[in-house]
Amino acid sequence: MKKPSFYMLLFFLVFCGALAGCAASSTSSSGSDAGSDDVLYQVSTLNALMQGVYDGEITFDQLTKEGDLGIGTFDGLDGEGIVLDGKVYQVRADGKAVQADGSGKTPFAVVTDFEADEQVQLSNINDLSQLQTELDKLLPNPNMFYAFKVEGTFKYVKTRSVPKQNKPYPPLAEVTKTQPTFEFHDVKGTLVGFWCPSFARDVNLPGYHLHFLTADREAGGHLLECSMEEGTVSVDTTTGFHMILPQNEHFAQVDLGHTQEEEIEKVEQ
Repeated sequence: MKKPSFYMLLFFLVFCGALAGCAASSTSSSGSDAGSDDVLYQVSTLNALMQGVYDGEITFDQLTKEGDLGIGTFDGLDGEGIVLDGKVYQVRADGKAVQADGSGKTPFAVVTDFEADEQVQLSNINDLSQLQTELDKLLPNPNMFYAFKVEGTFKYVKTRSVPKQNKPYPPLAEVTKTQPTFEFHDVKGTLVGFWCPSFARDVNLPGYHLHFLTADREAGGHLLECSMEEGTVSVDTTTGFHMILPQNEHFAQVDLGHTQEEEIEKVEQ
């Protein structure tokens, strides 16, 4: 009887050891996934948007599963989009913001699960150029993507939006020639957006792309200019990039081999 008992004990010890090994492996695997939230998730390419690919591709309910902070636009280019705290806001052509329906679709958007890696306080920022100079100090590696959230009190903000387009869609550069612009004075709000490296120029805008939303979340748009009395800058270094492409006929027909740098520069101003 002793011999079988010995083998049963040996089997038990080996079994427990195997379980412990699996648990350790699972813990290690979970640890290796700790950085998986540092992914920039993008719908379509900027070049496609520039050429009028405005049909929505995925719903906002789907989009916010991939990130809780970001920017984008709407089906038919119907306004500027801001994703903040997991909610999507649509700034229409009159400058007013409304919370978007989750079933609505976006033709172009960029989001990430935002977790600040660094925070700094800024004050007495005279213009957008000075703000960008300060943000540059938070970019240790120019070959990474960075997500920004700037919460502050602004002396002045100038934004733009775009009206919904009808088919056949015109290029974005044509749309922005008559873009409505909006000005805000002594307003609290949040800047949301990204800095993309130069090698991303064929899929996104190199440098800064920021949108603004007032603290009451009732107005905003694509940022054109600002001056800030004081604010808190939060930055999230993003080491991963994931993009999905539109599956429609228009996207299949456009030539994306040419980077439209001059047109993009005009659109962003």
